[in-house]
Amino acid sequence: MKVDLQLDGRPGEMAARAAELVACGADGLFTFEGAHDAFLPLALAAGAEPVDLMTNVAIALPRSPLHLAHAAYDLHLLSGGRFRLGLGSQTRTHIEKRYGGEWSRPAARMREAVLAVKAILGAWQHGTALRFEGEFTRHTLMPPTFDPGPNPYGLPKICLGALGPIMTRVAAEVADGLLVMPFNSARHFRERTRPAIAEGLERAGRDAAELAIYPQVVVATGRTAVELDAAAHGARRLLAFYGSTPAYRSVLDVEGWGDLQPELNALSKRGEVTAMTELIDHRMLRTLAVHGTPEDCAAAIVARFGAYADRICCYFPGYEVDAAHVMDLIAALQAAS
Repeated sequence: MKVDLQLDGRPGEMAARAAELVACGADGLFTFEGAHDAFLPLALAAGAEPVDLMTNVAIALPRSPLHLAHAAYDLHLLSGGRFRLGLGSQTRTHIEKRYGGEWSRPAARMREAVLAVKAILGAWQHGTALRFEGEFTRHTLMPPTFDPGPNPYGLPKICLGALGPIMTRVAAEVADGLLVMPFNSARHFRERTRPAIAEGLERAGRDAAELAIYPQVVVATGRTAVELDAAAHGARRLLAFYGSTPAYRSVLDVEGWGDLQPELNALSKRGEVTAMTELIDHRMLRTLAVHGTPEDCAAAIVARFGAYADRICCYFPGYEVDAAHVMDLIAALQAAS
């Protein structure tokens, strides 16, 4: 099983940070669109380490498909054909109030965004006329001055982050890969995600081999009691944040914890982070994330996703994980899968 690790930190630290993660055994690096841009760190890392690179995710709705196509083309070129464009929709509040964008029918918009980016990249690659006319975006002009021509490394893969059945179906219909959200459980993946994947593939007449599945996992690992407690606290805090969001309630519902979501949401609006974190008990931690020694976490990841994916994205949120533990986790994943 290949392992992707999060490339985070300030832009000036990216090359050194990339080298550290690769030294741990990472097969790929991904960025999260949080406090910094999702694309720039990968441009800095591309020249430093020969590993796979991915945005995980770049928020698509506020961006033009043309901007996304240019960024994907250039990073694919800069990395020697090792870039995957991971796109996501975000929630209404963030799109409207943080990005200043327009929100409506997110699954339909994301479907069109993926198809539009593919149309633009395809026109450049094959020298064909650009003619994409959708409901939300139109791209019908591409003078030679603005056409970069064929990418010598081919077309970058486009992945779509999804949690609910509608967005998951969209990913299975039009994307090259599905990014399974990190706030998840084995039961939710089995009962909600997999049927939606099958339905999307059937609708599009696609084979399962045409869709790569990239699960994302919150990992709380350590070897000593102090390390494990710190890791658990960091993971529980992130899970509480996810759980407070209405869009993620379906995962809690499947596990019988749906009533927790409005309680977490109310606490989040009052800024009571400690109280939110305390509501995530040990059972929830082990169900929604993985917790234990690197070997324990690797076994849990393989049991949850090993039959459906040969690549995993690992997060170590809110705590300082020892590089040796990351190395042991990766080695255990590779040995067990």
